[in-house]
Amino acid sequence: MILAAKLLLFLFLPLSVAFSALHHGWANYDQTNTLDYTGQVEEITYENPHGMLKLQHEDETWTVVLAPPSRMNSRGLTNDMVHVGDEVRVVGYPHKEEKNEMRAERIYVGEKKIELR
Repeated sequence: MILAAKLLLFLFLPLSVAFSALHHGWANYDQTNTLDYTGQVEEITYENPHGMLKLQHEDETWTVVLAPPSRMNSRGLTNDMVHVGDEVRVVGYPHKEEKNEMRAERIYVGEKKIELR
């Protein structure tokens, strides 16, 4: 029994470390530098672990990390509210290392403001 437990630990511990590296840590975003961009949505995903959209702002495309779908739904941002081609405003923090990536704190869709965090 102890040998089986050690074998499982040996097999699954490296996998859990590998998958945890894929998650965006919020500490990777510079909360001292607030971005406020309005632009056109080029792409949007509304799936776990969090939504994401590509925003064309001026001459750059930004990857905008949104909240998990359950949180977006509970705060009033449903998956049918934002589409490719729509204009939205996002306010959030830039990634410390990844160029043109930000974590959204809030999003404005039309006249509606949705707090994501």
